[in-house]
Amino acid sequence: MAESQSIEYKESWRDEYLKWLCGFANAQGGTIYIGVDDAGNVVGVKDVKKLMEDIPNKIQSGLGIVADVNKHTKDGKDYLEIKVDPSSFPISYHGEFHYRSGATKQQLTGIALTEFITKKTGVRWEDVTVDGITVDDLDAESFKIFRREALRSKRMTEAELNISNEELLSKLKLLSNGKLKRSAVLLFYDDPSIVQVGSFVKVGKFEHGTVAYHDDLEGSLISTADKVVDLIYLKYLKAKITYEHDRRVETYPFARNAIREAIYNAIAHNCYMYGTPIQIRIEEEQIIISNRCILPEGWTAETLMEPHDSIPYNPDIANVFYRAGYIETWGQGIQKICDECVALGAELPKYEIIGTGLRVYFPALKSALIDQPKAPKHQNTEKHGALDDAVVLRIIEILKEQPDISQEALGERLGVTRRVVQKYINALKEAGRIKRVGGKRYGHWEINE
Repeated sequence: MAESQSIEYKESWRDEYLKWLCGFANAQGGTIYIGVDDAGNVVGVKDVKKLMEDIPNKIQSGLGIVADVNKHTKDGKDYLEIKVDPSSFPISYHGEFHYRSGATKQQLTGIALTEFITKKTGVRWEDVTVDGITVDDLDAESFKIFRREALRSKRMTEAELNISNEELLSKLKLLSNGKLKRSAVLLFYDDPSIVQVGSFVKVGKFEHGTVAYHDDLEGSLISTADKVVDLIYLKYLKAKITYEHDRRVETYPFARNAIREAIYNAIAHNCYMYGTPIQIRIEEEQIIISNRCILPEGWTAETLMEPHDSIPYNPDIANVFYRAGYIETWGQGIQKICDECVALGAELPKYEIIGTGLRVYFPALKSALIDQPKAPKHQNTEKHGALDDAVVLRIIEILKEQPDISQEALGERLGVTRRVVQKYINALKEAGRIKRVGGKRYGHWEINE
């Protein structure tokens, strides 16, 4: 029997053949025979017993499906039959979607992938409902952050926000038939990996091509958005200090609002079904922000730098980020990024598309670079005798904005432990820069300028 739409012959097993099984599962199903040459002749295979144990496990862990693996013997030679049924839902292998067409395997990308997923599911990926999680299971702090930011951005009114969490999710179109959509869980659940492994943000400091230290922000997308920019500017970057007429001036090598907009765009428009985290690589002279994406048909990296329509891949997630004031609409976000870079005096960012990966490179403002000692592998404010001026200024800024904030919440905003917060608070109190008015539960902070 010759190879066909549903049959593939391989003389020996290689893990890369999981791609072929992925292609069968995404098409009409099929069978791979191991120990059979291209002409259909049985040549036999070694270590049959071990393969009978290993292959099912690799299929389960690599593809998330179950396949039949059967041993056959012909003329004293053992060979394996691996049979895969068609899947009703898209199957990926390490973030790649393969499809069996005729006697060949194709990797789906771009618009072909979008059409395939829509055809398979009938709905967008973010619209699929999640079983086993209810509104009561969602993170209360994430709702608090969203309400605060949506009110501050003036994109929702106090009356629109002063409703129950379930009513709010319904208003934001994050419920379907009373069930939470994937978008709702990603946005408001404290462990979004329950929807898709890899649904988090990685931040890493690179020195001489290797990682010096890093953070994985694995909370809800709302809580991650609330703390990621502060984390970068407090822990990963240093400002160059100058003085103008005795006034202290801090200049960072990267425009904060530009980096903020780019990170929020990556979170809002990321293609989460690939299972690949958003990555923020911080080097001495550049920041690289990477995420998976499926651009509209015909779009290129050049299209992104020109005036363009707003066509979000995740409309529901993008809508929530817009309401919170995190991103712009009408395709204006990248223009805002460029404007902020120009205002700082830095070069414009460069966008690059590699397969389904989108990268944006931010060159540093050379005049703002300073000589920095090598950071320890696990940088920790507690290990340093002196207080970091940038952290102090950020604490003062937050206390002015939210005088009744708790030390736990302050630590979350800063991306540090409660113990570190206590150290700074005690030092600022001793220096007379802040004081506590009222008790621990109902009191507030006052700033002494």
